[in-house]
Amino acid sequence: MTPPAADALPISPARKWAITVTVMVVAFMQILDTSVTNVVLPHLQGSMSAGLDEVSWVITSYLAANAVIIPATAWLAGLFGRTRFFLICTTLFVLSSFLSGAAPDLTTLIVARIFQGLGGGPIIPLSQAILWEIFPFRQRGLAMAVWGVGFILGPILGPTVGGYLADEWSWRWIFYINLPVGIVGFLMAGAFLFDPPDQRRAARIDWWGLGLMVVGFGCLQFVLDRGEREDWFDSSTIVALTLAAVCALAGFLVRELTASDPILDLTVFADRNFATGVTLMSIVGFGMFSGILLVAVFTQKLLGYDAWTSGLVLAPGGLGNVFSLFASGLVTRIDQRLMLAFGCLLNAASLYMMTSLTLGMDYWALALPRFIQGFAVGFIFVPLSTLTLATIRRDKLVNATAVYGMLRNLGGSVGIAVTTTLLAQRSQFHQATLVSHITVWDPATQARLTQWASHFAALGSDTFTAENRAVAMLYRETVAQAQLLAYTDDFWLLAVMFTAAPLFLPLMRRIRLEP
Repeated sequence: MTPPAADALPISPARKWAITVTVMVVAFMQILDTSVTNVVLPHLQGSMSAGLDEVSWVITSYLAANAVIIPATAWLAGLFGRTRFFLICTTLFVLSSFLSGAAPDLTTLIVARIFQGLGGGPIIPLSQAILWEIFPFRQRGLAMAVWGVGFILGPILGPTVGGYLADEWSWRWIFYINLPVGIVGFLMAGAFLFDPPDQRRAARIDWWGLGLMVVGFGCLQFVLDRGEREDWFDSSTIVALTLAAVCALAGFLVRELTASDPILDLTVFADRNFATGVTLMSIVGFGMFSGILLVAVFTQKLLGYDAWTSGLVLAPGGLGNVFSLFASGLVTRIDQRLMLAFGCLLNAASLYMMTSLTLGMDYWALALPRFIQGFAVGFIFVPLSTLTLATIRRDKLVNATAVYGMLRNLGGSVGIAVTTTLLAQRSQFHQATLVSHITVWDPATQARLTQWASHFAALGSDTFTAENRAVAMLYRETVAQAQLLAYTDDFWLLAVMFTAAPLFLPLMRRIRLEP
């Protein structure tokens, strides 16, 4: 058992909760915007007269900017001062949101999204570090749970709000909606945030480290985001970007371990709880981000839901998370590792339920696993952040939360890349297997063709046309069943991952509050 690091800064309870609401508002704005653009890509295609491959850069540019800026969060906070840097990030995010909404062409929109990603990336690790500093250990679970409500609701409300605004108003309003929220968050941050007395200032700029970081993380994010579209290593562009990412990241690690004033302080990995915790966080990010994507794509592509209804399928996850808030009060009373194991296994159970997908399933069959998954999240994020960050010195908290957030996002990017690639490959495998069993001599095949031919004949088609349309419908059904089996394979993978995650827990020490 390990006692926590230095306790909270001495400020009044009212100001603590004012700061909590402040960082939650700004963080929610950033998280909401991360997921909201996925549902408006068809609207962007029509408005910008561009193909899907071109408008997807609206998402890729934002994620790449996030990947570049998050590792440098601690160094930039030291360079500008934490409060000033938080205000700079909020301002940059709000201004670039306005420019994104007002963009006259696709190039301007992509450039604005890059600046939006640079402004939004540091907000999450800064928010976590701030909450960890101002609350004593016994209250950190509750504070992180309250802040985590915004973190969980963002990906749930993003598709629903984005779909509604795009359908009823215009895609530009998904960016304009950030303006009032951002202005309120900026005013609250200016009024309540402060710099800690032991904040370390950056002595000089590590240009080599900065350059290697930008190239390495930027190229890695592009590889993960574009790999499936470019057919992975059959593309010379992906091969070149992969080599650049590997070489730059290797050089970055060497530089950060030898520099006197590194951009990313890797000495935090000497803490066993932290090293194990961020590894688990990357696994959790892998499962959470890819799971949400799979549900959204499955409901829209195979069940025919629109963006609004697909978002409603995700919404019970947020409701389940609200019900699990009571877990925050247990985080200092019982072994955090037991809570985390329970959360991972419960999440695995919800993913196992998703392996029973059918093309005729109703809303509630999808909503129940999402509710259970949301309930499990309360038993994952609160104890995991406690185990990972509680023993980190206060002057290293911003750096530690930046690494924590970076590996969460990296795990999510890898998860999305792996599950989408597996989805495409397993769809082809299952389609080939199913087609090999469909023959004209099979009674079930003949019965299905006869049923479809009679259906089209009843609609007025001649015999030849009805038979051809029957064959086409049988092929469509085969493709849909193959895709359904591929989604099942993906959910099996995620369920196994969360089942295996508790195997890491013996490597971590319980955090106990000393009398």
